Amino acid sequence: MKRILITGASRGIGRAIAEKLAAPDVELLLHGRDTIALAQTQKAVEPKCAKVVPLIHDLATASGVCTLIAQVGKTPIDVLINNAGIAVVKSFREVTSAEWEQTVGVNITAPFLLIQNFNCQMPPGSSIVNILSIAAKTGFAGWSAYCMSKFALEGLSQSIREELREHKIRVINIYPAATDTEIWNNVDGDWPRKNMISAKQVADAVGYAIAQPGSVLVENITLGNLTGNQ
Repeated sequence: MKRILITGASRGIGRAIAEKLAAPDVELLLHGRDTIALAQTQKAVEPKCAKVVPLIHDLATASGVCTLIAQVGKTPIDVLINNAGIAVVKSFREVTSAEWEQTVGVNITAPFLLIQNFNCQMPPGSSIVNILSIAAKTGFAGWSAYCMSKFALEGLSQSIREELREHKIRVINIYPAATDTEIWNNVDGDWPRKNMISAKQVADAVGYAIAQPGSVLVENITLGNLTGNQ
């Protein structure tokens, strides 16, 4: 049985990934902060899985990451998907220190600590998937904190990938363009959501990458829309 840990599985891309990877031989470990939304994800995938474990933790704090790690336990996981993230959308002049620290905690420190903890027990051919963004490669006005965090995770991922090659653990980076999820409900502005890619398309990319033979590494997948990235 495969154990798959997905952070940020309450909705959006995380939920779509959970639905994509649900299978009779899979134990899904689903993290989220919204108890109700995570329960909805659990309800959607539970009939298709061997087991589903909800993990309610705040990844913005080191203590939240530690309690998640403790709940997952010592049994090895086969796939770690770092999907949880937050986006502070405002001028860099207006970003507060608390918003900055929360962005660093969720988008950088939590993936680092999870990878650092779980890689030691992951078997050869297992996968670490980081849901990055085109904002890991290009800066956008009004998205300074978010872009900073994705650029940082990009560098971290590249370095960890090289270290884990000898252990035959794959590090896969996914770079979606703007994706039509609920996050846009709270972002000011007139965003062309009909032109955005879907969460399901991102999930399909994840499914493709981890389904390759253990000796094959799909290092990077960039997803965009022909009409443009925004």
